[in-house]
Amino acid sequence: MLTNILLIAGAYLLGSVACAVVVCRAMGMPDPRVGGSGNPGATNVLRLHGKAAAVLTLAGDILKGLLPVFVARELQVPDWVVAATGVAAFAGHIYPVFFAFRGGKGVATLVGVLLGIHWALGAAFVGTWLLTAALFRYSSLSALIAAVLTPVYAWLLLPELTYVVALAALAAALMWRHRSNIRNLIRGEEEKIQFGSKAPTG
Repeated sequence: MLTNILLIAGAYLLGSVACAVVVCRAMGMPDPRVGGSGNPGATNVLRLHGKAAAVLTLAGDILKGLLPVFVARELQVPDWVVAATGVAAFAGHIYPVFFAFRGGKGVATLVGVLLGIHWALGAAFVGTWLLTAALFRYSSLSALIAAVLTPVYAWLLLPELTYVVALAALAAALMWRHRSNIRNLIRGEEEKIQFGSKAPTG
């Protein structure tokens, strides 16, 4: 039981490390939460500070979702603990205790969680994002569609229903974090992406 608690708590704390803020501070750049969209994610960092900072942010956000889930699986804890570890890492990213609970939208960290659960889940998410982005050229819409389909992918790929339920909850949370993007999409005001400069991030 103690191991389970430590895994879940550790995942939340790791998720709470706002990679965008840390990277920008380390590189002597302004806080991304006060510029651009105000979102501490790789896309906003790319807009504000360029590719190098964005790549570091993206890698960090993916890893903080991947590592806790990978460790949980290696320790062979029950599936519900693995799922809860992923949920905790995602929750830490969108509501980070170290940064006044002002976090990102969760896309990159969700990719990390999915890769930790099963590499094919992460691949399916990224593939869906890329296909949707190629068709419609909206990063937010691509992330939303990929997130909604993720529980379906889990149902097809995994025998354990726990993951389907957990990923459905994460998809709902991601949609909530994208509510301003959804409004912009409905109004026709959402910014389109240019391939070669943006990536699916949160």
